[in-house]
Amino acid sequence: MSEGSVLSRKSDEGVAIAAVTGAAMPLNGSQTAAVPGSEIHGQQGQAEKVRLGPGVRGRSVALSMLPWGAGVVFLALWQLRLFHWIFSLESYQLPVPSAIAVSIQENANMLFRYAMYSGTEMLGGFLLGSLLGALAAAGASFFPTSGRAAVTVLSALNAVPIVALAPIMNNWFGDGIWSRIAVVTVITMAAMAVSLFKGLTSIQPQYSDLLSGLAASRMQFFWKLRLPHALPSLFAGLKINMSTSIIGAIVGEFFIASQGLGYLLSDQIRLANMPLAWSCIVIAAALGIALYEAVVLAEKRLIPWNRARTDH
Repeated sequence: MSEGSVLSRKSDEGVAIAAVTGAAMPLNGSQTAAVPGSEIHGQQGQAEKVRLGPGVRGRSVALSMLPWGAGVVFLALWQLRLFHWIFSLESYQLPVPSAIAVSIQENANMLFRYAMYSGTEMLGGFLLGSLLGALAAAGASFFPTSGRAAVTVLSALNAVPIVALAPIMNNWFGDGIWSRIAVVTVITMAAMAVSLFKGLTSIQPQYSDLLSGLAASRMQFFWKLRLPHALPSLFAGLKINMSTSIIGAIVGEFFIASQGLGYLLSDQIRLANMPLAWSCIVIAAALGIALYEAVVLAEKRLIPWNRARTDH
């Protein structure tokens, strides 16, 4: 039998086997035998993806715009004095958004100066408390059993009310920026320690066994396995601390203080200047949101593999 007839027979056998088994078997360098009808199903799948694509994108855009739409509706109802009617409030008790906007415009310089002062307190306490909490969690992770007990004791700081902590810190540090930084430090340290310790110690056994088999040291365990695994927990603690630090700074300024949004808010409530008081609330909320989003952006840039979690 000639060589050409042998190759032809092998090719025919290949086509037959591919048709029976439903697999795509290569016959030579450039041809493949595909299951009959697979191209039709593939084209239908592509067409279905094309049809669903714009719909899915449109639904995603609509869902992302839903909170903004709800906010606009809320402000419109507020401006129309619906909440005044529901809760029997007067205009001097609850100023409308337009009056608050006018107050912000008229007092922009003062509000900016006090916002910078409160922001300094907030960021100082946030950074110091987060650093101390991270160091405590890192040290405790080397001794999981006793470290867990230590972190539990440290978490008791979260049970201390800010209104009770602020006068104590004002008594210790006096009327200055350090008293509010101390308040924010205390309320952020425990949250970071608890969150990061959980991330450092919740390692899957197969990863630990792998490094143990490679005779890794305790420091190699920490830098190569524990810390990368705990980065999402680290940023979770940072986001929690960013949200609570503005509360600690503002509440601390309600007591002995001469500057800051909390001081101005307390003073204007006492003077019944509610548009300016609400302006302080709006500026404080905007400051907190901006800094929180900065942490979220840093998380997406530094640990992009965790973006699926942060987007939900």
